[in-house]
Amino acid sequence: MFALAINASPRRLGETERLLGLVLDTLKECGWQTTMVQIGGEHLSKCRRCRRCALTRDNHCSITHDRFNSIYSQMLECDAMILGSPTLFSDVTVEMDALLERTNAMSQANEHPLMAKIGAAVVPLRPGRLTHTYAFDTINHMFHMSSMIIPGSLYRDKGVWYEKSEGHISREVQRDMRQLGEAIDWLGKLVHGNQGNYPAYYLSQ
Repeated sequence: MFALAINASPRRLGETERLLGLVLDTLKECGWQTTMVQIGGEHLSKCRRCRRCALTRDNHCSITHDRFNSIYSQMLECDAMILGSPTLFSDVTVEMDALLERTNAMSQANEHPLMAKIGAAVVPLRPGRLTHTYAFDTINHMFHMSSMIIPGSLYRDKGVWYEKSEGHISREVQRDMRQLGEAIDWLGKLVHGNQGNYPAYYLSQ
């Protein structure tokens, strides 16, 4: 199985990329193939609402001067995608916003090719700023509208808490990212007809 992580933070090796990496590390241990795509800091055009995708229905966006089509082809190939974005003014970055808009338009125009794929959001926040963030909802709205499967979480919604202590991610956050990876692995096995055990961490609560 193949898991795709997309990092919409322009800061390389920052909180978002590190949290995504923890999820992918867990999936690698479970036998998944993984890759991470960087879109933060790159130019992605917003959807123009030209509706050419609804006419061609070939899973190809008419905007060709950026990387969207190559990224979207990976989204079609993957079994699970983990989308990560820092929170800017309570919402996702402009790069993630553009990706979500165009992905949703393509999905709607092509009879929901992302249906039954697994989608998870990773949105880091600093301690003391654990207020509601629209970034998490924005990503999950695209998953819902594309008929994707969203894994549940425990105390912190898939890393909506990042704690930096001497440059290290806290043990609690590492645990949460591992739990998210285990939940994705379990769901992937269910979707592919190879039912595994429910993640042990859930059962211990």
